[in-house]
Amino acid sequence: MTPLLLVAHGSRDPRAAATTRALARVVAAARPGLDVRVSFLELAEPGPATVLRALGEPAVVVPLLLTKAYHGRIDLPAQVAGFDVTLTEPLGEPSPDLLAGLAKRLHAAVGEYDGLVVAAAGTRMAEARVVVEETAAALGAQAGVPVRVAYAAGATPTGAEAVGQLKSLGARRIAVAAYFLACGQLYDTVMSSALEAGAIAAAEPLGASWDLARLILKRYDTATTPDSDDLARMYRHSRHS
Repeated sequence: MTPLLLVAHGSRDPRAAATTRALARVVAAARPGLDVRVSFLELAEPGPATVLRALGEPAVVVPLLLTKAYHGRIDLPAQVAGFDVTLTEPLGEPSPDLLAGLAKRLHAAVGEYDGLVVAAAGTRMAEARVVVEETAAALGAQAGVPVRVAYAAGATPTGAEAVGQLKSLGARRIAVAAYFLACGQLYDTVMSSALEAGAIAAAEPLGASWDLARLILKRYDTATTPDSDDLARMYRHSRHS
């Protein structure tokens, strides 16, 4: 099987790298025999180029990113340029697996709630924020409650502002879903803001979950056995030697 390289953003917070490596183990357990490697775009080692040089063979690269903002659109393609790889789409569109993972983490944190904040890292790229908003809308519709998005940086509203907006609609038991793959400074920032403003519970990030592993393997399978439409999409994001 073609090796799989998971590429995370990277963080100074050791919890983030530990979660990424745990997720890789879940993916490997779900697909026995698949060589699953891990790398980071910044703030942690190894980088994608280091792993790809060590592999010395073609690979499928799945970005452990939830939007195609700067790191997905520019940084990652630049770091794998010159290697024989197929680069898949990020993970963040509102797919059944992603929504199931978010809902499970939310239900583990809270029982009943009448308002929902979907907290994300944030980006200045409006196109990337649309994906967050679409995911939030789908999760809110699934729960049957009003929903607002909150960002840690790069965009508004903050966690506290999103909670305030829901309170103005009459919500009193407001929960916060985590549109994050792992804990880190941005996760802590937006969650603290929402909780201090009166949210009753904050969910854990998606983490090393089976739902996320299934989504990653679907990206991998699309890259290795694509139909014509999939092929057209992926080749726009591939870098071949």
